[in-house]
Amino acid sequence: MARQGRPARDLTEEELERQGIQAHATRHWVFLHGTREQFRTHTERMLELEEEYLHRHPQRTWQGSTDAPASESRDERIKDLVTTFSVAVAALLDEEPDRAPQAAPEPPDEAIAALLQVFADAPGGQLHRLEAHQHARRLAPDSYLVAGLYRQDPPLLRAERETRSLTPAGRAWLSRYRRSSRPPPVEA
Repeated sequence: MARQGRPARDLTEEELERQGIQAHATRHWVFLHGTREQFRTHTERMLELEEEYLHRHPQRTWQGSTDAPASESRDERIKDLVTTFSVAVAALLDEEPDRAPQAAPEPPDEAIAALLQVFADAPGGQLHRLEAHQHARRLAPDSYLVAGLYRQDPPLLRAERETRSLTPAGRAWLSRYRRSSRPPPVEA
C-alpha cells in the first residue's frame, strides 16, 4: 500500500489538524482489523502528521514542552506508540462494563489559582485550547479541573472556538485568592 496524501509539511494548518484528527480516529480500527501493511502505512502517516504538528506547535504538546531529546528515532517512537496503545487496549478489555461512573474529585484551590494565573499572564488572558489543556494537565491531578471552571456560574474561563480566555469572574476569583488565606469556593 502506497503512502497516501501530500507531505505533511505542505499541508495548511486546517488540513494538518483535520488529517491528524482523522488518523487518531481511525487508529483503533486499523490496529484491530487492518492488515499489517495498512497498520504500517497508517503508523507512518500518523507519525509524519504528529512530527509536523510538533514542529509547528511544540508548546501545544507534551513532547514539545518536556526535555525529551528531539533526536528520538522513528523506530523508538513507533515502539512507544504501540506499547502505549497495547496497554490502553488491555485496560479497556479489563474494565467492568457496568461499572458506575465515579464522582469527579474536588480540584485543589492551589491548582485552580495556578491555572488561572497562567491565563492572567498570557497576552490578553487567552491561550490556544491545546495550550490550555497542557497547562491544566501539568497543574491539576485530575481532568475535571478545567471543565468545572467553564461550567460554574459565573464561569472563570470561557471557550471561543480555538481560544480559551480568563473571564472577569476568573480575574476576580484569582484576586480574592491572592488576598485571602482562605480561598473562595469554586463550584463544580
